[in-house]
Amino acid sequence: MKKTLFGLLLLASTLFAEVTNVDVTPAFINDTKLKIIDIRTKGEWRETGIVPNAYLLTFFDERGNYDIEGFLDSLNKIVKKDEQFALICRTGSRTGMISNFLGEKLGYHVVNLRGGMMKLFSEGFKAQPYTPTKK
Repeated sequence: MKKTLFGLLLLASTLFAEVTNVDVTPAFINDTKLKIIDIRTKGEWRETGIVPNAYLLTFFDERGNYDIEGFLDSLNKIVKKDEQFALICRTGSRTGMISNFLGEKLGYHVVNLRGGMMKLFSEGFKAQPYTPTKK
C-alpha cells in the first residue's frame, strides 16, 4: 500500500513540478558549482563509476524499495532546503520522478540531470572509480 501511494504521489507530482531540467553533458559536470547527488545503487556505482565529488545517496535499492525518511534525513545533511542541487541516476528516469517529488511536494530546488550517466558516457565522459569508504 505504501509503495502504491508513493508511486501515485510521484506520478501526480510530475504534473505540476517546478524543477529545472537540464540535459546533462560532460561540460555541465565539469563546470557546475552545484552539489551533484548520485541516487543510483552501490552496484551501479561499482559497475560504471561515479561523477567526481558527487554525493552518493541511494534512493531505490536493488529491489526497488525505498526509505523516504532515511533519504530525506541524509539529503538534509548534504544540502539546505533552499539550496539548488542536482540529481543524477543511470538514465534520468529515477531522477525525473524524485526531482519532481522533492521540488513540487517538498519545496527543494532541484536540477534534474536528464539522460543520466548513460548520456554522459555516450558523450565521452570518464567516470571516477567507485571506492567505498569504510565505517
